[in-house]
Amino acid sequence: MQTADPGRRLVVLGAIAALVAPAGAQDPPEEQRRRMIADIAQIAAASGQGVPARIDPRVLAVMSEIPRHEFVPGWVKSRAYVDNAVPIGHGQTISQPFVVALMTDLLDVRLGHRVLEIGTGSGYQAAVLSKLVAQVYTIEIVEPLAREAAERLNRMGYANVTVRVGDGYAGWPEHAPFDRIMVTAGATHIPPDLVAQLKPGGRMIIPVGERLATQKLTMVEKDSSGKVSSRALIPVAFVPLIEKAARERRRK
Repeated sequence: MQTADPGRRLVVLGAIAALVAPAGAQDPPEEQRRRMIADIAQIAAASGQGVPARIDPRVLAVMSEIPRHEFVPGWVKSRAYVDNAVPIGHGQTISQPFVVALMTDLLDVRLGHRVLEIGTGSGYQAAVLSKLVAQVYTIEIVEPLAREAAERLNRMGYANVTVRVGDGYAGWPEHAPFDRIMVTAGATHIPPDLVAQLKPGGRMIIPVGERLATQKLTMVEKDSSGKVSSRALIPVAFVPLIEKAARERRRK
């Protein structure tokens, strides 16, 4: 990876995977997952600045078990394990496997943690987190997606995931504070409500940037005294985080 623009290498590698991987789309899901994990490890090793050279083996082990193809619509199941974002309807996507692995790695979760996820989507990221922490609370502003994700996660046995429809910018104060917070959509700023709901010693991973532009994957940390710091890591491209108030204004 060129350290001047680490995001460019991720895009290129993702594009290559998108062209090559569908050829094995008829392979058993287990084989497709094995290939996916190998791709994730290869991309991490080549990425350079801002990206761990080695993804946490716990994260890779969990992703090697979860049937990602169950979290995408039928018409794109052949692309479920390609290292590229895949549409899930309502203008939303499921993040590419490498980005899921990277964000989970950077969040540095532990078995006893309570985690808030903003942007449930199809529920895949919540499923990954559920295998690594005690409890996942996840919020999705698009009601049909939230309903489908809740049904899917319940049906598949992810009992420690709770889904609600709501405005991610506001977080979930009833269950705060959280050990970790992950935001899986691009925010124009770091939401103060989410910072307030982060425990001392906690960490948040969030893409931050202007709408319709490249964001920076940002790590926000709160130390034991409550002091907050943040640092930008790498360029990323996520669908925008929808704020309920802004959405209602656009409807008028």
